[in-house]
Amino acid sequence: MNNNYATIPEMFLDVCERYGDKDVYGYKQKGAWSTLSFRDVRREVEELAHGLASLGVDRGDRVAILSNNNPHWAMGDYAITSMGGVTVTVYPTLPPAQIQFILDDSQSRAIFVENREQADKVLEFFDQSKFLERMIVMNDDRLSKDNVHTFHDLLEMGKAGKESAAFDFLERANSVAPDDLLTLVYTSGTTGDPKGVMLTHNNLISNVRSALQTIPMNENDVFLSFLPLSHSFERMAGHYTAFTVGATVYYAESIDTVAENISEVRPTVMTSVPRLYEKMYARVLEKVASDPPLRQKIFWWAVRVGRKAVEYRQRNRPLPVGLKMKFSVADKLVFSKLKQRLGGRLRFFVSGAAPLSAEIGEFFASADIMILEGYGLTETSPVMTVNRLESFKFGTVGMPIPGVEVRIADDGEILNRGPNNMKGYFKSEEATREVIDDEGWLHT
Repeated sequence: MNNNYATIPEMFLDVCERYGDKDVYGYKQKGAWSTLSFRDVRREVEELAHGLASLGVDRGDRVAILSNNNPHWAMGDYAITSMGGVTVTVYPTLPPAQIQFILDDSQSRAIFVENREQADKVLEFFDQSKFLERMIVMNDDRLSKDNVHTFHDLLEMGKAGKESAAFDFLERANSVAPDDLLTLVYTSGTTGDPKGVMLTHNNLISNVRSALQTIPMNENDVFLSFLPLSHSFERMAGHYTAFTVGATVYYAESIDTVAENISEVRPTVMTSVPRLYEKMYARVLEKVASDPPLRQKIFWWAVRVGRKAVEYRQRNRPLPVGLKMKFSVADKLVFSKLKQRLGGRLRFFVSGAAPLSAEIGEFFASADIMILEGYGLTETSPVMTVNRLESFKFGTVGMPIPGVEVRIADDGEILNRGPNNMKGYFKSEEATREVIDDEGWLHT
């Protein structure tokens, strides 16, 4: 696997070439799973880029995406960034006024929306918007309004644009530079309007590279993606990192179907926030509480055995023969059933965005289900630190990732310095100076 890419388009083109007919995205339609290959995605991304160019979108222009996770989100992002544009991510749960603020502040010229429901939010201010010129509806709902196109229309425009060769896709993709702006991600902050965090190609690529030096992932991995792609954690881990290694990403139908989708997709890697693990933990304890006394006894015996085994794993020491035999019995009687409910192939979970309780981390590790907790923020692309499979401690966020320096200031504030530090806040040098000091330390 090549992991020396300098930009997202360079990575995208090389990986598509390398993996060709392998499945990259899975999504559910009318109750059945469908897939797209790297080759399919490469073709559609080029057509989308030509389509955007024929609508007047140019290098450096901002294009927003307002949608839940799906392959069109991913392909829209690659199309925007491969033509030297900047993707502005918008949470699909936001109300019209907040969406308008982000689009106006970022001066977005076009927006991809998931469906009619999201389109209606944008239509409330579309005609008054100073910058917004075009809207593309991803699920092909037709709106009888000028400057609103369907995803299919855009692909067709792209095919026609390719013939007229208004711009050369490969030449444009290859001319993107590491320090070029890749994306604007708006963070709410505690007070005032949200600020646009400027992340470059190098910011995200460096974070992907460090993540892969820290946590092993490869083309045999299967991800289930349900955290919003508009959030930097899922964008870096479940979108760019998964793609870089040639893994397959299945998109959960919704947050409510995650449990069902896990058993269908049988992921090997999943990123989530602690809330999911808390719910899973509560469900397991609820089930155990309703079991007959003997089964409860066996369960808690297995957990105790698992905890002992974890102590050896934390010290990278082999299990003594007696403990190894007990663990094998505990696995057969208890843990294997838990793992089966997670599809039976899970190698590990990754947790971020909020603190995970040590009790939950330890419980799952005892059952041979690792949750690797990390820490970071949008401004750090986002990962700063993470636990490793070979080096972990419950109730902590692990060690800094390679290439990143973390230190604690005298007043206890966490400071970060490295290639993952944002370029700054969009159109706000003053706010940028408040968080990044003269020595390049970002004050979290």
